[in-house]
Amino acid sequence: MGATLRAVRALVLLAGFYLLGVILLAALAGADYLLYLHAPSGVALKLYVVSVLLALPLIRGLFMLRTPKGEERPGLAVTDTDEPALWRTVRELSDQVGTRAPTRIVLTPEVNAAVSEDARLLGLLPGPRRLYLGVPLLQGLTEAQLRAVLAHELGHYSNADTRLAAITARGRAQVLRTIDTFEQRADKTAGREQARQEKKNAKAAAKGKKAKEVDTRHSGFTYRLMARIYVAYAHLYFRATLAGSRRQEYAADAAAARIAGRDATASALREIPALSAAFGFYMNSYATLGSEARLLPPRGEFFGGFGRMLTARQLELVGLRTDLPSEPSSPYDSHPPIADRVARIEALPADGRADEARGAALTLLADPERTLAELEDAVLTEDVLRFARAADWQELLDGSMAANFVSADTALHRALAMYTKEQPSLRGLLKVIDDGQLWQLARRLPVSDQAAEAKGRAFREFVRPALADGLQTMVLAELSAHSRLRWEFSWADAAVVHLPPAADGSEADLGAAIGAAVADHPDTGPLRTLLPSAPQGPAARETDAPR
Repeated sequence: MGATLRAVRALVLLAGFYLLGVILLAALAGADYLLYLHAPSGVALKLYVVSVLLALPLIRGLFMLRTPKGEERPGLAVTDTDEPALWRTVRELSDQVGTRAPTRIVLTPEVNAAVSEDARLLGLLPGPRRLYLGVPLLQGLTEAQLRAVLAHELGHYSNADTRLAAITARGRAQVLRTIDTFEQRADKTAGREQARQEKKNAKAAAKGKKAKEVDTRHSGFTYRLMARIYVAYAHLYFRATLAGSRRQEYAADAAAARIAGRDATASALREIPALSAAFGFYMNSYATLGSEARLLPPRGEFFGGFGRMLTARQLELVGLRTDLPSEPSSPYDSHPPIADRVARIEALPADGRADEARGAALTLLADPERTLAELEDAVLTEDVLRFARAADWQELLDGSMAANFVSADTALHRALAMYTKEQPSLRGLLKVIDDGQLWQLARRLPVSDQAAEAKGRAFREFVRPALADGLQTMVLAELSAHSRLRWEFSWADAAVVHLPPAADGSEADLGAAIGAAVADHPDTGPLRTLLPSAPQGPAARETDAPR
């Protein structure tokens, strides 16, 4: 479908929104006229009020004339002077695609690239263009793969996708805004009805009468009915534009393969889901590791460490590159499944360009370390930027784990506090175990209905894992409080904690000691030998941070 036909379709769908509003307003007016002719004046007046309240959101939606502007994505805008090689690459690709280059490039902290255009007159006239480029892509892709990603995005410009998006965006915004208005009014009506019934029940209770069950199922019915009409149109609208959106993605993929090469385009598509999963893991396990202790990685390392983790964990990414999503992320996802897109690209004839530009895309940046540091300043909140900076990742790990143990609050902590009516502590827990009360304490743990009904050995098997996990946390917290733990940072594996040796100088086995403490016949002896009175020394086991 050409740009003209897509524009006509988008305009027809937009006109359909207005037509639906006019039809509903006409229906309300017709109903009011019939009420005027046939209904008693008292009843008619009440229904007139309902009609007016229903008409207001319709009129508001019809007169929302301006396309709402999307919020500017957080990122670091870079000029030609800042990043000459990147700008040169983008301009060269724009020429090859046959389109006007963007006027602004913004680096973002996302595994994504996107383009936008501030088109005028509902997309009939072009406007300023922006290219959003995720720095994690620069860290994880080769230059050839990045060129494929950029060519894909610039292909949307050449196909007028970004210009015509203004019409589609306006229609979607108006439909969703009207639905939201009706649902908000329905919720307010239900809230008022709930408050009325609760007040009535309170009066009844004061008089010794039985309160009725609060029922607001029918409150706001007319508002919800109107919302359902627009929801049905929204489904039609989204499905009608969905096929076109997915065709645009295929066309942009074809442009990328033509310009950057078949193999670079296919491998880039394979790499992006793997990078997305890896980046989420990195943010949770590394970049934000010190949030509890209000610690940041060294300057430039908040995003910069991602590249080091990728290098260390290449084998883990192999499976992610081959196990591609075969379904859209949602029924209304504008992008076809990655597996389908890759299959289409790989079905193209070989073009002999497999060995082009295999160097790291990050080399396109003039000074990657400077850019990564400036990106932190651009996207992190002021509160986060006030965190202290660790000297290195090892210091970040040490400080983070110490802070996490100080604030540890497991289910076992809470159960122990309820059972002993005292502040939970490891010493207190060991006393409970030595007194033969572990399984009575375990009854205070939150468990499933099946576990709660179990008895004897069956119950012990249900709760043993939770007891072991909570006990391990309490032991590590005790050792950490006495500076008896040493953490070993790693980009490739889980962090390793080194414990003091047992009292006899042998290697400490925390797992075995905890297992003995939560056995059917508990024995805290092995665990007590590991507590702070024992001498320090190296013994290691893995924990969960960072993974």
